[in-house]
Amino acid sequence: MADRFNEAIQRDLDTAWERGQAHEPYAYACALFFYDSHGKYRYITQSLKYHGDLECGRHFGRMLGAMIAASEHYQDISLVIPVPLHWRRKWKRGYNQAEVIARGIAESLGVPVRTDLLKRCRRTSTQTKMGVDAKRKNVAGAFAATPELTILMEEGGIRHLLLVDDVFTTGSTSGACFTALRAVIPSPVRISIATLGYVGH
Repeated sequence: MADRFNEAIQRDLDTAWERGQAHEPYAYACALFFYDSHGKYRYITQSLKYHGDLECGRHFGRMLGAMIAASEHYQDISLVIPVPLHWRRKWKRGYNQAEVIARGIAESLGVPVRTDLLKRCRRTSTQTKMGVDAKRKNVAGAFAATPELTILMEEGGIRHLLLVDDVFTTGSTSGACFTALRAVIPSPVRISIATLGYVGH
């Protein structure tokens, strides 16, 4: 999953390198389970996303958080940021499933969740049936860092951010969020990702 995520963001990294920016460290990535359209694990994310089972999301978020806490790669996580929903979609659904998972993870890690540092600038189409290139184009420029993140970086003390979503497929959404965050966050501060499900190939 980490290899696929780093591959997904490589194009932006190459552009940053051409602009003379500092070297980008390898980004860590992890998931609680493999997601398969025919496997029973799919009911976990479906129950949260489409049936409002928030306790399910919190429970498995805490489980993922406990596993993350036991990994040497994530010992210095400073805070958790969920992938944001567009406000209209969140209003219609009533919650952001990534935020529910993020709060479960943060509870296990003992770190804060910040929902005010990354925003979705525009509503994107549902990506369920899109190919890799279509997904990348769909989310390109859809996210932006907020002024609050700039202030936080100026204050210092942040070493490692964890970006959280429900499922990792091609890495397009996580990559677009990563690019938006990295526009403000200097490369010595690591940005890692975590999801409940990972769609392997």
